[in-house]
Amino acid sequence: MFSTRRITRRRGAALTAVAASAALLLTACGGDGEEAGGGGGGGGEGGGEAAAITFLPKNLGNPYFDTSNAGGQEAVEELGGTFSEVGPTEASPTSQVSFIETAAQQGVDALVVSANDPEAICDALNEARGVGVKVVTFDSDTNPDCRDLFINQATAEGIAKVQVDLITEQIGDEGQIAILSASANATNQNAWIELMQAELETNHPNVELVEIAYGDDDDQRSFDQTAALLQTYPDLKGIVSPTTVGIAAAARYLSTSEYQGQVALTGLGTPNQMREYVKDGTVEAFALWNPADLGYLAAYAANALATGEISGEAGDTFEAGRLGSFEVGDDASVLLGDPFVFDAENIDDFDF
Repeated sequence: MFSTRRITRRRGAALTAVAASAALLLTACGGDGEEAGGGGGGGGEGGGEAAAITFLPKNLGNPYFDTSNAGGQEAVEELGGTFSEVGPTEASPTSQVSFIETAAQQGVDALVVSANDPEAICDALNEARGVGVKVVTFDSDTNPDCRDLFINQATAEGIAKVQVDLITEQIGDEGQIAILSASANATNQNAWIELMQAELETNHPNVELVEIAYGDDDDQRSFDQTAALLQTYPDLKGIVSPTTVGIAAAARYLSTSEYQGQVALTGLGTPNQMREYVKDGTVEAFALWNPADLGYLAAYAANALATGEISGEAGDTFEAGRLGSFEVGDDASVLLGDPFVFDAENIDDFDF
């Protein structure tokens, strides 16, 4: 029993309900994902009407963003607004720029973005804001000057610590570990890794971080990077992958290799991706927030901005459907909650 689980169980029942609903919406998201969002839905500043909201994830075809976007669609439909999803097929620093420009030209009320790079899309976002588009970032932030609000899935400190706690407990708090990240420019990944390094140095002196590898949120590249890490470091005891694509690819490699049960793997994943690897013993435990809740909250926040219910100032409050009330904090950010630990005891309680 991990100590972190006792800290993070508080939303279990709510997570299950939202996740189950989100799972039913995944199919609806996939059909028109490549098309840019439709024209404005009449939200406008202070209009009080439901908004036209476009979601722009890091890349399409990513199960994590399929789920978060489904949560966003659920919220927009509850609000009576117009939902659309656009995005690149690859998560490169500048790949989102053209989609931002198109959304601005089409006059959407709000754009909900997970940034591939903290700076590379800033000019495009500010141009969109200049013509009245409200910009909400979620999952991975930009420079705060480039958006109106950031929906934070959990504090960076909490995300870093839960992953360090899991890997150090699984390897007996000593030995070599590696990190398998997404892209080298990913804002959220880099923030978590920096904090993980500090946590390891301060509280786990017998654990050595030997390499940070990058799978670019691509399944095959992450799979290959896992193989390379294990070949390069024969004494490797564990891998931490703070990306849903990376942890699933690493688990797939480990599950059919001589390293299954010998090299620990943890990080951030979704239950549906990781269930088979938890049940076959490849992975003992991993963490995540509920991405459906994250998208759902981002959509409600975007609608509140677009309709003039809130301005994004610290202290603003708004209702987010089944998730309840939220308050805008410092740096125009809204916190979803704590990470949650999944293991063999609870993984079948979730469907996302």
